Amino acid sequence: MSTTVETRTAEFRDYVKKITSYTQALNVLYWDKATQAPRNGMDARSEIIGTLAGEQFKLATSKEMEALLTELSEPSVLETLDEITRHSVLECKKEFDRNKKIPADRHQEYVVLTAKAETVWEEARANNDFNMFQPYLEKIVNFQLEFIEYWGHDGKNKYNTLLDMYEPGMTVDQLDPIFATLREKTVKLVKAIADSPNKPDTSFLTKNFPVADQEAFSRYILEKIGYDFKSGRMDRSAHPFCTTFNPGDVRITTRYAENDFNSALFSCIHEAGHAMYEQNINPDLLFTPLCDGTSMGIHESQSRYWENMVGRSLPFWNHFFADLQKAFPTQFEGVSVEDLHRAVNAVTPSFIRTEADELTYNLHVMIRYEIEKGLINQTFQVADLPKIWNEKMKEYLGVEPPTDALGVLQDVHWSGGMIGYFPTYSLGNVYAAQFVHVMEREINGYEELIAKGDFAPIREWLKEKIHQYGKMKSPRELVQAITGEGTNATYLMNYLEKKYTDVYKL
Repeated sequence: MSTTVETRTAEFRDYVKKITSYTQALNVLYWDKATQAPRNGMDARSEIIGTLAGEQFKLATSKEMEALLTELSEPSVLETLDEITRHSVLECKKEFDRNKKIPADRHQEYVVLTAKAETVWEEARANNDFNMFQPYLEKIVNFQLEFIEYWGHDGKNKYNTLLDMYEPGMTVDQLDPIFATLREKTVKLVKAIADSPNKPDTSFLTKNFPVADQEAFSRYILEKIGYDFKSGRMDRSAHPFCTTFNPGDVRITTRYAENDFNSALFSCIHEAGHAMYEQNINPDLLFTPLCDGTSMGIHESQSRYWENMVGRSLPFWNHFFADLQKAFPTQFEGVSVEDLHRAVNAVTPSFIRTEADELTYNLHVMIRYEIEKGLINQTFQVADLPKIWNEKMKEYLGVEPPTDALGVLQDVHWSGGMIGYFPTYSLGNVYAAQFVHVMEREINGYEELIAKGDFAPIREWLKEKIHQYGKMKSPRELVQAITGEGTNATYLMNYLEKKYTDVYKL
């Protein structure tokens, strides 16, 4: 490597560190806004976020960045760079080419809009008033349509451009058959369950569970499975989420319902799954664009794995049942571990995605996927969403939300412009089942480890195969390297059929 290249490489690293520092600062502001910032300061906070995001955008699309990327991405230079720098250059170039197409003033206006929209969404949801949120969502959709024209699309489906942001390489042509298979088999299994006389008793899950006790038990479980509280913290918010400042500071939030045992605990485990991914990224990737999960689908595979495939499993509760009874002695009096296992896996078509059972969850995702495709391809209008939402809930799940708060207003994602994100939840389920199929083969005594509460070998496997790489490997590369094949929904349906045949004695 020449002295000139060494100098430019050092300049590139310093420049990228400055950009990622803005990201960390913005994430602190977003976290504070969602957890504890006073309502009266929200408009000013949104403007501050817009200003910082605008400065970051200018850095990321500057002439200086362009010059660095042009020089370092030359094939003869690129091959001389170390692996981390080489991948960083390629990742930054992809983002640069994408961002440079958006006028800076439009980007800043969009950031301010989404920051304000989330606050409005919270109020609209609390007041069950879609009309409050509608004008903001209309502007967000229009911005997305405008940005897609700047970015360009494949001519087949404009929605593919947004899908690629969250799951690189994924298209509607790939997703449609996956969802068609999942829907057909899920509906058939849901019908068999509805016809089964062996319904689990879930009444004990809706007794009174004091919030302080729920919080203490949730923290205990998270510590045991491996979420590092020295590198994170847990707070409350309107919608549970995980946010990363750096691998040494990965925070999660949840919400509590006094008459619902499932809600907070499993959302905590879910968010901890995201957080453990981020906490275990190779520290050498800090202050690079690679210090992040490789895709939202892979990220969701980690959260859904811990929440459902571990947290709702019988071996897990065989280990933690005594602790549960100690934490809630009256609520679980006369309840066996088998009763609990069946109850936390009960299938009941519900209104809320985050509280849906593992089986019908994918149907919730499909509804959002169909609506997003309609919005971006302009076959649906924002004003019609409450009606469309309720119709699809009736069609897919057989239930109709009585309010918009329990329907179209339940998710935070669209207020932040995250259109194209929802399909990654189901992809996460698909990936997780594929990974478990391999884990059961490669980790000695896999189920016995869970039953003993020994999660270290599982965490190490996940770190070695997935977490450490950050964005060094694409989702396709990871899935292929781990499983020896591409995306395959067969393992998920096999897992669900086996699990629910046992729970409902089909």
